[in-house]
Amino acid sequence: MADFRTKITGTGSYIPELVKTNRDFTIHDFYDEKHVKIDSPPDVVVRKFYEITGIEERRYASENLNNSDLGYFAAKKAIENSKINPEIIDQIIVAHNYGDVCKHTIQCDTVPSLASRIKHHLGIKNPACIAHDVLFGCPGWLQGVIHADAFFKSGLAKTALVIGTETLSRVIDVYDRDSMIFSDGAGAVILQYLPSDDHSGIMSVCAQSHCVDEMGYIHMGKSYFPQSNPRIRYIKMKGRKVYEYAMK
Repeated sequence: MADFRTKITGTGSYIPELVKTNRDFTIHDFYDEKHVKIDSPPDVVVRKFYEITGIEERRYASENLNNSDLGYFAAKKAIENSKINPEIIDQIIVAHNYGDVCKHTIQCDTVPSLASRIKHHLGIKNPACIAHDVLFGCPGWLQGVIHADAFFKSGLAKTALVIGTETLSRVIDVYDRDSMIFSDGAGAVILQYLPSDDHSGIMSVCAQSHCVDEMGYIHMGKSYFPQSNPRIRYIKMKGRKVYEYAMK
Protein backbone atom coordinates (compact mmCIF):
# COMPACT_ATOMS: atom_id res chain seq x y z
CA MET A 1 0.00 0.00 0.00
CA ALA A 2 1.39 3.43 -0.98
CA ASP A 3 2.43 5.88 1.69
CA PHE A 4 0.79 9.31 1.74
CA ARG A 5 3.05 12.33 1.58
CA THR A 6 2.66 16.11 1.42
CA LYS A 7 3.38 17.25 -2.14
CA ILE A 8 3.52 20.56 -3.97
CA THR A 9 1.00 20.45 -6.82
CA GLY A 10 1.03 24.10 -7.85
CA THR A 11 3.24 27.17 -7.49
CA GLY A 12 2.86 30.90 -8.04
CA SER A 13 4.72 34.12 -7.32
CA TYR A 14 4.42 37.86 -7.61
CA ILE A 15 7.43 40.14 -8.05
CA PRO A 16 6.64 43.88 -8.01
CA GLU A 17 7.55 45.91 -11.08
CA LEU A 18 9.20 48.84 -9.28
CA VAL A 19 12.98 48.33 -9.36
CA LYS A 20 15.16 49.96 -6.71
CA THR A 21 18.84 49.81 -7.70
CA ASN A 22 21.85 50.24 -5.43
CA ARG A 23 22.48 53.62 -7.04
CA ASP A 24 19.15 54.86 -5.64
CA PHE A 25 20.61 54.56 -2.13
CA THR A 26 23.62 56.80 -2.84
CA ILE A 27 21.45 59.86 -2.18
CA HIS A 28 21.04 58.87 1.49
CA ASP A 29 23.30 59.67 4.40
CA PHE A 30 23.82 56.62 6.60
CA TYR A 31 24.07 56.53 10.39
CA ASP A 32 25.15 53.78 12.77
CA GLU A 33 23.15 52.39 15.70
CA LYS A 34 24.64 55.06 17.98
CA HIS A 35 23.09 57.72 15.68
CA VAL A 36 26.52 58.85 14.47
CA LYS A 37 26.86 59.70 10.80
CA ILE A 38 29.04 57.20 8.94
CA ASP A 39 32.16 58.91 7.62
CA SER A 40 32.32 56.97 4.35
CA PRO A 41 30.46 58.61 1.44
CA PRO A 42 27.14 56.92 0.59
CA ASP A 43 28.46 55.56 -2.72
CA VAL A 44 31.30 53.82 -0.85
CA VAL A 45 28.84 52.34 1.65
CA VAL A 46 26.67 51.08 -1.21
CA ARG A 47 29.65 49.60 -3.05
CA LYS A 48 30.78 47.72 0.05
CA PHE A 49 27.23 46.45 0.51
CA TYR A 50 27.29 45.02 -3.02
CA GLU A 51 30.70 43.40 -2.47
CA ILE A 52 29.43 41.67 0.68
CA THR A 53 25.94 40.64 -0.47
CA GLY A 54 26.07 40.57 -4.28
CA ILE A 55 22.73 42.41 -4.32
CA GLU A 56 22.39 44.88 -7.20
CA GLU A 57 18.67 45.65 -7.09
CA ARG A 58 15.45 44.83 -5.32
CA ARG A 59 11.70 45.21 -5.99
CA TYR A 60 9.26 47.44 -4.12
CA ALA A 61 5.45 47.21 -4.24
CA SER A 62 3.67 50.09 -5.97
CA GLU A 63 1.77 52.55 -3.78
CA ASN A 64 -1.66 51.12 -4.62
CA LEU A 65 -0.77 47.59 -3.47
CA ASN A 66 -0.55 46.12 0.01
CA ASN A 67 0.98 42.93 1.35
CA SER A 68 -2.26 40.96 1.08
CA ASP A 69 -2.57 42.04 -2.57
CA LEU A 70 0.84 40.56 -3.37
CA GLY A 71 -0.12 37.36 -1.59
CA TYR A 72 -3.39 37.19 -3.51
CA PHE A 73 -1.61 37.51 -6.88
CA ALA A 74 0.79 34.69 -5.98
CA ALA A 75 -2.02 32.51 -4.61
CA LYS A 76 -4.15 32.95 -7.73
CA LYS A 77 -1.26 31.77 -9.91
CA ALA A 78 -0.62 28.76 -7.66
CA ILE A 79 -4.27 27.71 -7.85
CA GLU A 80 -4.27 28.10 -11.63
CA ASN A 81 -1.02 26.11 -11.88
CA SER A 82 -2.44 23.27 -9.77
CA LYS A 83 -5.72 23.21 -11.73
CA ILE A 84 -7.71 22.53 -8.55
CA ASN A 85 -11.09 23.93 -7.58
CA PRO A 86 -10.23 26.50 -4.88
CA GLU A 87 -13.33 25.48 -2.93
CA ILE A 88 -11.61 22.21 -1.92
CA ILE A 89 -8.83 24.08 -0.08
CA ASP A 90 -8.97 23.19 3.62
CA GLN A 91 -6.32 25.57 4.95
CA ILE A 92 -5.00 28.95 3.81
CA ILE A 93 -1.81 29.71 5.72
CA VAL A 94 -0.13 33.08 5.17
CA ALA A 95 3.35 33.75 6.54
CA HIS A 96 4.28 37.41 7.05
CA ASN A 97 5.56 39.68 9.80
CA TYR A 98 4.04 43.14 9.43
CA GLY A 99 0.60 42.68 7.91
CA ASP A 100 -0.65 45.32 5.50
CA VAL A 101 1.31 48.58 5.79
CA CYS A 102 -0.12 51.33 3.60
CA LYS A 103 2.44 53.40 1.70
CA HIS A 104 3.60 56.53 3.58
CA THR A 105 2.47 55.03 6.90
CA ILE A 106 4.30 52.90 9.44
CA GLN A 107 1.28 51.22 11.04
CA CYS A 108 0.84 47.46 10.77
CA ASP A 109 -2.69 46.26 9.92
CA THR A 110 -3.30 42.60 10.76
CA VAL A 111 -7.03 42.53 11.54
CA PRO A 112 -8.64 40.71 9.86
CA SER A 113 -5.83 38.28 9.11
CA LEU A 114 -4.10 38.51 5.75
CA ALA A 115 -5.21 34.94 5.08
CA SER A 116 -8.84 36.01 5.51
CA ARG A 117 -8.33 38.94 3.15
CA ILE A 118 -6.72 36.70 0.53
CA LYS A 119 -9.50 34.13 0.86
CA HIS A 120 -11.98 36.96 0.28
CA HIS A 121 -10.09 38.20 -2.82
CA LEU A 122 -10.00 34.65 -4.19
CA GLY A 123 -13.76 34.42 -3.83
CA ILE A 124 -13.63 31.20 -1.79
CA LYS A 125 -16.98 30.74 -0.06
CA ASN A 126 -16.41 27.39 1.69
CA PRO A 127 -16.58 28.14 5.47
CA ALA A 128 -14.61 24.94 6.17
CA CYS A 129 -11.62 26.56 4.45
CA ILE A 130 -9.74 27.88 7.49
CA ALA A 131 -7.67 31.01 6.88
CA HIS A 132 -4.99 31.99 9.39
CA ASP A 133 -1.60 33.71 9.60
CA VAL A 134 1.83 32.61 10.80
CA LEU A 135 4.30 35.12 12.23
CA PHE A 136 7.63 33.31 12.29
CA GLY A 137 10.28 35.69 10.97
CA CYS A 138 12.31 34.88 7.86
CA PRO A 139 11.45 31.14 7.70
CA GLY A 140 7.72 31.80 8.09
CA TRP A 141 6.73 30.21 4.80
CA LEU A 142 8.61 27.03 5.69
CA GLN A 143 6.84 26.94 9.03
CA GLY A 144 3.55 27.32 7.16
CA VAL A 145 4.44 24.25 5.11
CA ILE A 146 5.25 22.37 8.33
CA HIS A 147 1.87 23.40 9.75
CA ALA A 148 0.08 22.16 6.62
CA ASP A 149 1.94 18.85 6.76
CA ALA A 150 0.88 18.43 10.41
CA PHE A 151 -2.76 19.17 9.56
CA PHE A 152 -2.60 16.56 6.79
CA LYS A 153 -1.12 13.89 9.05
CA SER A 154 -3.71 14.60 11.73
CA GLY A 155 -6.53 14.03 9.24
CA LEU A 156 -7.83 17.60 9.54
CA ALA A 157 -6.97 18.63 5.98
CA LYS A 158 -6.03 17.28 2.57
CA THR A 159 -5.33 20.46 0.58
CA ALA A 160 -3.64 23.67 1.69
CA LEU A 161 -2.61 26.98 0.18
CA VAL A 162 0.59 28.27 1.82
CA ILE A 163 1.70 31.82 1.04
CA GLY A 164 4.73 33.87 2.01
CA THR A 165 4.35 37.61 1.42
CA GLU A 166 5.96 40.80 2.68
CA THR A 167 6.33 44.51 1.94
CA LEU A 168 9.43 45.24 3.98
CA SER A 169 10.06 48.43 2.01
CA ARG A 170 7.28 49.95 4.13
CA VAL A 171 9.10 49.41 7.45
CA ILE A 172 12.73 50.25 6.61
CA ASP A 173 14.83 53.12 7.94
CA VAL A 174 16.52 54.76 4.93
CA TYR A 175 19.33 56.01 7.18
CA ASP A 176 20.27 52.42 8.08
CA ARG A 177 22.68 50.51 5.81
CA ASP A 178 20.69 47.32 6.36
CA SER A 179 17.68 48.91 4.65
CA MET A 180 19.26 47.90 1.33
CA ILE A 181 18.74 44.22 2.16
CA PHE A 182 14.96 44.29 2.45
CA SER A 183 12.42 44.21 -0.37
CA ASP A 184 8.90 43.09 -1.36
CA GLY A 185 7.36 40.05 -3.02
CA ALA A 186 5.20 36.97 -2.57
CA GLY A 187 5.24 33.25 -3.29
CA ALA A 188 2.60 30.56 -2.89
CA VAL A 189 2.12 26.81 -3.23
CA ILE A 190 -0.74 24.37 -3.25
CA LEU A 191 0.03 21.41 -1.00
CA GLN A 192 -1.90 18.14 -1.14
CA TYR A 193 -1.72 14.90 0.80
CA LEU A 194 -1.32 12.26 -1.90
CA PRO A 195 -0.17 8.65 -2.39
CA SER A 196 3.58 8.45 -2.97
CA ASP A 197 4.69 5.20 -4.58
CA ASP A 198 8.06 6.75 -5.42
CA HIS A 199 8.49 8.18 -1.90
CA SER A 200 8.43 11.75 -3.22
CA GLY A 201 7.05 14.54 -1.05
CA ILE A 202 7.97 15.76 2.41
CA MET A 203 9.98 13.06 4.16
CA SER A 204 10.35 14.69 7.58
CA VAL A 205 10.46 18.08 9.29
CA CYS A 206 12.54 19.71 12.01
CA ALA A 207 12.33 23.22 13.47
CA GLN A 208 13.94 25.05 16.38
CA SER A 209 13.47 28.40 18.12
CA HIS A 210 16.54 30.04 19.65
CA CYS A 211 15.32 32.84 21.91
CA VAL A 212 18.24 33.69 24.20
CA ASP A 213 20.98 35.94 22.78
CA GLU A 214 19.32 35.66 19.37
CA MET A 215 16.24 37.57 20.56
CA GLY A 216 17.74 40.94 19.63
CA TYR A 217 19.19 40.05 16.24
CA ILE A 218 16.07 41.35 14.47
CA HIS A 219 13.76 43.81 16.18
CA MET A 220 11.86 47.08 15.78
CA GLY A 221 13.69 50.27 16.75
CA LYS A 222 13.81 54.01 16.16
CA SER A 223 15.51 55.48 13.11
CA TYR A 224 19.28 55.92 13.25
CA PHE A 225 18.80 59.55 12.18
CA PRO A 226 19.44 61.62 15.35
CA GLN A 227 16.45 63.96 14.89
CA SER A 228 13.96 61.24 14.02
CA ASN A 229 10.65 60.76 15.81
CA PRO A 230 11.37 58.21 18.59
CA ARG A 231 7.75 56.99 18.50
CA ILE A 232 8.11 55.66 14.96
CA ARG A 233 9.89 52.32 14.75
CA TYR A 234 11.49 50.45 11.87
CA ILE A 235 12.87 46.98 11.21
CA LYS A 236 16.38 46.64 12.61
CA MET A 237 18.81 43.78 12.09
CA LYS A 238 22.26 42.94 13.37
CA GLY A 239 23.44 41.73 10.00
CA ARG A 240 26.75 40.23 11.08
CA LYS A 241 25.11 38.39 13.97
CA VAL A 242 22.38 36.99 11.70
CA TYR A 243 25.00 35.86 9.18
CA GLU A 244 27.09 34.12 11.84
CA TYR A 245 23.98 32.52 13.37
CA ALA A 246 22.84 31.19 9.98
CA MET A 247 26.28 29.78 9.15
CA LYS A 248 26.70 28.07 12.53
